[in-house]
This record gives sequence, structure tokens and C-alpha cells, in this order.
Amino acid sequence: MTLLEEHGTPDDADPIPVAVRLRPPEGEGVVAHFGPSDLPAGLDVARHPRVARILAHRRLQFLLILPNQIVFWAVIVLGFAGAVVPGLNFATAITWYVWFCLVFVLMVVVGRGWCAMCPFGGFAEWIQRRALWQRAQRTLGLGRPLPEPVARYGFLLSAGAFILLTFIEEFFNIAGPGNPMATSFMVIGIVASAVVFFLVFERRTFCRYVCPLSGLIGTVGSMGSVAGFRTRDRATCMTCETKDCMRGGTSGYGCPWYTWPGSADSNLSCGLCTECYKACPSDNIGLFLQKPLTSVIAPVRRRADVAWVVALLWGLVVFQQLNALPGYAPVDGWLNRVTHFPHYPNPVAYLGTIVGVTLITAGLVWLVSRAFLRPGTDLGPAPDTFVARRSPFRAYFVPIAYGIIPVVGANYFARQLPKFFKHATRVVPAVGSLVGKGSTSSTLYKFHILTDPRIVVVQVVVMTLGTLAALWATDRIVGRELVPISKHPALMRLSVLAIPVAFSAVAVWLYILMHGAS
Repeated sequence: MTLLEEHGTPDDADPIPVAVRLRPPEGEGVVAHFGPSDLPAGLDVARHPRVARILAHRRLQFLLILPNQIVFWAVIVLGFAGAVVPGLNFATAITWYVWFCLVFVLMVVVGRGWCAMCPFGGFAEWIQRRALWQRAQRTLGLGRPLPEPVARYGFLLSAGAFILLTFIEEFFNIAGPGNPMATSFMVIGIVASAVVFFLVFERRTFCRYVCPLSGLIGTVGSMGSVAGFRTRDRATCMTCETKDCMRGGTSGYGCPWYTWPGSADSNLSCGLCTECYKACPSDNIGLFLQKPLTSVIAPVRRRADVAWVVALLWGLVVFQQLNALPGYAPVDGWLNRVTHFPHYPNPVAYLGTIVGVTLITAGLVWLVSRAFLRPGTDLGPAPDTFVARRSPFRAYFVPIAYGIIPVVGANYFARQLPKFFKHATRVVPAVGSLVGKGSTSSTLYKFHILTDPRIVVVQVVVMTLGTLAALWATDRIVGRELVPISKHPALMRLSVLAIPVAFSAVAVWLYILMHGAS
């Protein structure tokens, strides 16, 4: 797919930019020949007059971002100036004991709800737009598009950033939590990166492609019940001459996420910023709710970058489980001596585990494709620009990877639970330490919401729920997309359904061995 450019002829009274690139080239641009999906319409909450007034208000996103902005600037300041003891420092306590766990809850329930209130992108966007909430006529920065060859990699860029950031966090023991200043430096680094990208590139290029959390939130968030902003009547969208939802108008900016509401068939790339809703001159965009897992099952244009991100994220969380086992430290120490690396985590073990697990995942799918693809099947063109035709491996790998998203999401959530159940109450004495009242001897500092054995039980329950969700989603995806191209459909279905079960069994086994380790 090539970039589609629409040119306007703005003057002083017309805020529409001269050239707006309707991205992304990986499969979500405005394409006239794209047919409607079978995605259920869902419930349009914007039909309610009170909700409609709230969504139309230009201060809405500012008011969502501001509280988080205050908290994270407090994290930066208190990491340097607060208590030296990590558990008593508000910066480390709120970030690593509470925030990261709550973000996962938000993903599963809402989808990209965090993106609507993110202080990192929000702060950078305020600078880029030179406004806190007003519709500014001119923006600050170069406004360059992300080069198309780079944009083709989609969420793989975000996954790479997440893997790199996780390695940095592990190397400096930032989430241990270690030295509180390390948390401040990490937050400053993310904010600075966001500001640079917002000043060099157009719109929310950082959020869409580079933000370390974007790929994780986009994939796991597809389980959420908020479908995002979408077209109410697609025929109206197709005949619209202004495309204000993408190009911008007097009432709203063009979609910062490059997502055309007329073609969206999942919540993958809707940042819930409300700009398309504000800009649409035809009142043809609504905010839709959907049944859980709809955005996992329903998309008709599945993306290869999303599938590989799911596999890479699975490899990363498996590494995080392995490194919590009692016998891992000697292995890491031996590798560090051999490679002359200073200390944990050894990059060979870190990247080797992630890549190894990813290749194992791909290998299992390759075996399924080799065993069950019906001879002579025309797999059709690939839906993105990586390859011209779908290979047998791709035809199976992409839908199967979507199906295991609930298991991956459950594993990440379960991995955060020990810190939350053991240390979340430390936020209270950490706040008290700001006025000289907090102490490591306080009851709340030592209090555990759950003991280690009960934490393991909760982790197993979470993984069980994720497995059931994955089986339900995978079964429907297989029935729609793989049965028509497979020989021995019943045996193929059983083989594919065994994959999420096997993955979950490995995760549960590791959690039992970890015994509540954080």
C-alpha cells in the first residue's frame, strides 16, 4: 500500500494543513476499495447527550492528562529529593508497586485508556501544539512524516523500545526498586524522547510507533471493551469531501494516530483522544463499546507486525519468570564471566531467551501449517507491504498469534501481582515520609495484602482465565480463517488450541516454582 496524500489550500482562516498523510502504510490508511468488516457495531455511548457534550469539550483530554502529569512530575522531583529508602520514596512506590499493575487492568478493561491520559505524550503534545487544549492554528516543530520504510515495521519499533527499556530497568535494578533517582532518570528519558519525536515528526508519531508501551497496550488492549471512535455511517464517510477527521478542521485536529474512523475494525490504534469526534462536520463519529475480546476476534485485516510483537512479548515475560527462579543467578553469573559482562542481566541470556521463545512459537505454528494446509490453496495477497503474497506460515501464524493475546496479557498481569500484593500499601507511608511521618517500622510498610502461597493461587487463577479467553478467541478465529484453508479441520483445530494451553501450562509451572517471587 502506498501513502495516500490529500492536499488542501489553506489560508489564514483555514487551519487545514497543506499535506496530510493518511497513515499507516502497514494497513490502516484510507483505501477506497476496503470493504466493511464483520465487526459488530456495539453501543455508541456518544449518542447520550451528556456524553456527547463531554466528548466535544476541548478541555477533556487536558483534564484527563493533568492529574497524571502532576503525579509523574512529582515522581521526577521526589526521586531526587525524596526519601533515600526505595520503599519509602513516593517515586518508586507509586511507579513500581501500583502504577504498572493498574495500567494492565486499564488495558484489559478499556484498551488504550492509558493513552488518553498519558503524561509523557500529553506533555510533548502540549509543546508541539503550543496549547494546552485550544485548537491552535500553527504547531511547533518540523512536522516530518516517519519515513515509510520505517513505518512499515509498525509495532515492532515499539516492541524493540520496550525490550531495550526493560533491559535498562533490569540492569540498573530500577524496578527492584533500587535507587529512587534511577526511576527519575528513566521517566526523564521517556519524556525527553517523546518531546524530541513530537518536535521532529508530525502528530503522535512517537505514541504510534516508538513509545515503549504502545505495542504492549495495543495488543493486550485489544481484549478491552472500548472499541474506540468509529464511523456511524460508512457511506457518509466515503462521500465526505473534507476528511476533517484526518486532515483537521476548525473544531479539532486531524487524528494524531493516523487512524481513519471509516476503516477501523479494532481498537488497536485508537488513542481515544476525541479529535476525530470534534472535527467531524457531519456528526458521523461515535464512541463505541464492544464485548470483551471483540478486537482480538473480529479484525479482517490482521497485521504481521502485531503477530510478531505478541511472540516477542511472550518471550520477554518468560525471561522475567525464568530470572526469578532460584537457580537462575548462577547461570547468569557464569555467562557474565564468560562474556566479561559486569552483572545481571547478561545480554546473551536476555536476548537469547526472547528470541528463542519467539522462534519456538513460530516453529510450532510452522509445523501446524506444514501439516494441515490444504494443497493448492490460494492464500491471496498479504494485507500489508512486507510481502506480495501470503505464505503458508504467515496464513497460520498471524491469526494464531492474535488468538494467544489473552494468555500473553494474563502472564504480564500475573507477573506484576507479587509487587502489588506485597508492597502496594507502602504508598501510604511513602506519602507520609513527605511530611516526616513515614517509617520502615510502620505497619503498612511491612503489611502484605496476600502471602506468597496465596499470590501463587491468584496467579494461577489469572492464567486460567487468560487460557479460557484464549481458547474461546482462538476457536472462533480458527473457524473463520483457518478451517477453510486446512485439510483435516478437526485435527488442525485441536492442534492450534493446544498452543495457548501449552503456553499457559509453562507459565503456571514457572509461577509455582517462583513461589510468589517479585
